[in-house]
Amino acid sequence: MGRSLRSGRQLKSLSPPKQRVAARKAAASDVPKSKPAPAKAGRAKKAVQKQPAPKKEEVEKDSTASESGSESESGSDSESSDEVEKVAPVPLKKAKVAAKEESSEEDDSGSEEDSSEGEEEESEDGDDDQGFTDQNADWLKPKQSKMKLMDSDEDDDEDDDEFGSASEEGSDDEMLEVERQSRIIDEEMKLEQEEAESELRRTIAQQTSVYHLPTVEELEDDENRVVPPSELRERIDDILEVLADFKTRREPGRSRSEYIERLGQDMAELFGYLQELVDYFLSMFGPNECLEFLEASDKSRPLVVRVNTLKARRKDLAAALMKRGVRLDPLANWSKVGLKIYESTVPIGATPEYLAGHYMLQSAASMCPVMALGPQPGDRVMDMSAAPGGKTSYIAQLMRNKGVVIANDLKPERQKATVANLHRLGVRNAVTCCYDGRKIGAQMRNSFDRILLDAPCSGLGVISRDPSVKVQRTIPDVKRCAHLQKELLVAAIDALNHKSKKGGGYMVYSTCSVAVAENEEVVNYLLSKRDVKIVDAGLDFGKPGFTRFEHKRFHPSLALTRRFYPHVHNMDGFYVAKIQKLSDKRHGEAEKKEEEAAKEAAGETAKAVTAEPKAEDKKRSEKKKKRVKKFRRNEDNDEQQVVRKKSKMSIPNVQVQKSTKKTNAKKNLPTA
Repeated sequence: MGRSLRSGRQLKSLSPPKQRVAARKAAASDVPKSKPAPAKAGRAKKAVQKQPAPKKEEVEKDSTASESGSESESGSDSESSDEVEKVAPVPLKKAKVAAKEESSEEDDSGSEEDSSEGEEEESEDGDDDQGFTDQNADWLKPKQSKMKLMDSDEDDDEDDDEFGSASEEGSDDEMLEVERQSRIIDEEMKLEQEEAESELRRTIAQQTSVYHLPTVEELEDDENRVVPPSELRERIDDILEVLADFKTRREPGRSRSEYIERLGQDMAELFGYLQELVDYFLSMFGPNECLEFLEASDKSRPLVVRVNTLKARRKDLAAALMKRGVRLDPLANWSKVGLKIYESTVPIGATPEYLAGHYMLQSAASMCPVMALGPQPGDRVMDMSAAPGGKTSYIAQLMRNKGVVIANDLKPERQKATVANLHRLGVRNAVTCCYDGRKIGAQMRNSFDRILLDAPCSGLGVISRDPSVKVQRTIPDVKRCAHLQKELLVAAIDALNHKSKKGGGYMVYSTCSVAVAENEEVVNYLLSKRDVKIVDAGLDFGKPGFTRFEHKRFHPSLALTRRFYPHVHNMDGFYVAKIQKLSDKRHGEAEKKEEEAAKEAAGETAKAVTAEPKAEDKKRSEKKKKRVKKFRRNEDNDEQQVVRKKSKMSIPNVQVQKSTKKTNAKKNLPTA
């Protein structure tokens, strides 16, 4: 665009073409028709040297012809300039003066060339008069149409040359605004190319360089000093780059586990976690994703409120809050009752709308379990861990205050907040109680259509709200929570009625943790103990659950469960699984009975085998006892016979008469 504005051709093209053609014909008419073919440069120079100076009359004729041609061209240019002033924009009008100067210079140069050509032609004619002729000059001479085309090409080349020389010699002050901008753009492009080349060299050097892990001595020095966070972050980035291209960038003699170990130690020190927790996260995620998870866990989640449709509509509530200076937006496409709050000039938990029960402060992740449960009006629903009442009130809201909701929690102190929120939100179909969830299965067997179990957990998904989890939770704590969750889940299945006529028999298990031990392992344990199956939770977003972790393999249906992460969904870490009860069968009990029967049969056979030798031993012992008794009896008889013989020989035969006294006394018999 700038070139067309600077060139004279753009301006000349606006003039009438007929006038230009007429001016060129007038200039060409002065040239003699018997003009021979153009000779070579050397030959022309010789002719000029031999030919005497032209006469004054001929020179005056040529000058008058050139002046007439220049006047015709100047007239046409003046007309074209008038048209340009009417039609052309402001930049073309500014270039008018320069265009006129260029056209005048072209006319002068054209007249000089015509005069020189005339002199050369006369010199050649003089040579012909002297005896040099060319018989083929007539048919070798180019036609007039070709001559015109050649003349127009020469004029264009001259314009280009003049334009180039003028642009090179011109200063920045004489340039147009478009030209300045184009020159600035060219300079910027050059700078960008240089930066791109330097960045390419730098990336090549980084990708081909080898990162050296710190030695034992360097680590000891780090223990004695405070390592700045910038140095830790730089070391973490370097290790991640090495792990991305481990074959080419690793240090010889170093294994991948050493790099992972060093990375875990640096992450734990940078973000303030226990080493075992960071190692557990590294086993769950990859190195890069683990870093993203730790960074996102330190950032606060957006404030979300749930509209209570029992008392208000989302549209009306949003308008009322905006009037109070609250900047908000709808939560997402998957929620019809959520509002995301960016900024507020008033405390959200103390507005008149909040006190009137028009909304409830609730995180986006905690709405997902209730949406997956899908309670219907008239159902009999139980919330096993209800405090402080956010999910319970949402269940009653979806049931439109019809049916029954049992809000249970172990600690009575926490149920105070549940009762207060239910009264504020206008819930009229809820009953609160305080039972041990592990015993509900035996106390209320087959009593509920739907059950929600938001089990107590380690809280590894809500670190942004409770940073103390970083240093207070350990892996043994996670295993302890998992054991409690298994007991609660089995009890909830026992309390669920699979024969419900209202399409029940469903329960939802959820935790605010991302640990596999508290989520997939617990649900997989339930599949092995009760006759249940995993169904789709009905949530279009979220990542599927794990079907394998380290050396463990889980049931394939666990892919239907959903996981939510802070670094992916900008929500609290959460896990949701929807379970359907099929029957009251217990897989473990049948196996136990079979085992007990097998043990009893094995015990009886063992008793029968061991009873035979015992009977023989008894018989033998009895025989021995009988023999001993007989022997002793024989000895006693022999001794008695000997004693009798001695007594007969020593003691004479004396007859002793027994005296019996007779009395006349009467016997006093007892009277009845």
